[in-house]
Amino acid sequence: MKRIHRLFAALVALAGIGLSCSALAAWPERPVTMVVPFPPGGPTDLVARVLAKQLSDQTGQTFVVENKGGANGNIGMQYAAAAKPDGYTVLYNTSSIALSPNLYRNLSFDPVKDFDAVSSTAVIPLVLLTHPSVPVRNVKEFVDYAQSRPGKLSYASAGAGNVTHLGALLFLRSVDIEAAHIPYRGSAPAMTDLVGGQVQFMTNTLNDSLGFIREGKLRALAVSSKTRSPQLPDTPTLAETVVPDFEMGAWQGIVVPAGTPPEIINSLNAQIRKALQSPDVLKQLAAQGAQPLGASPQEYEQYIRDEIQRWHEVVKAANVRLD
Repeated sequence: MKRIHRLFAALVALAGIGLSCSALAAWPERPVTMVVPFPPGGPTDLVARVLAKQLSDQTGQTFVVENKGGANGNIGMQYAAAAKPDGYTVLYNTSSIALSPNLYRNLSFDPVKDFDAVSSTAVIPLVLLTHPSVPVRNVKEFVDYAQSRPGKLSYASAGAGNVTHLGALLFLRSVDIEAAHIPYRGSAPAMTDLVGGQVQFMTNTLNDSLGFIREGKLRALAVSSKTRSPQLPDTPTLAETVVPDFEMGAWQGIVVPAGTPPEIINSLNAQIRKALQSPDVLKQLAAQGAQPLGASPQEYEQYIRDEIQRWHEVVKAANVRLD
């Protein structure tokens, strides 16, 4: 009789495993919420929506973009970290996931412990922009002009601690320029004042800048990527002009709440990498100046850890703190 009970128990356990595996294999069975920790219409949101649509087409389930902006992305990241780890809430993260732990002493979440990495998605180069009133035509002239006027020029950013702030700071420190930082609440008001001449320059994301450059409202002096952007083939890189080996960008990716089943993470990773090979997605990313990435969960986790360390050194040297 005991043997029969054991056999029955074993069969029940196996059946449970089978049901569990079946449920995981069927993911997603309902809509997935993609949290974007920035306002709608911004450079991050634009890329996230391209991928959300493609993932919806591939999986047959809607990936719903939910914008939860504020505090350099911390509000949205905190919201996603607290979500149920079932694969139905994902965070479309940016480089802010590596910046925040260096800028804030008392974060309510841990960017590494509270999330499981899935994959990188894209990187958008920054572009050094000047108002046409600044009498320079290239980045070398700009460096000479700014160095001769320490503290006289002002630069905008989408917010203190934002990648547009720290990217500019990294560049300015590399070429020994002193300038006044004017933080804004988002890239839109920052660009409005730059176009209006209230500030003289900015390092902004390429996809947020192309329209102003093409209309002649702003002048593009250099891009921050390792190679030139196909969208601005005549604009040199900072690396080939004044700062050898300079490379950075506003990178993006997808993470999920810690504890999400590995089978779901691997399935989502496969779907993301497939999406990044779609001709339609590649065309839309290229139009925004974004470059596709893609990585294994393990590779992306290590990348995030490396970026946290990289920005720790920059933030510490600059003594930048937001709390």
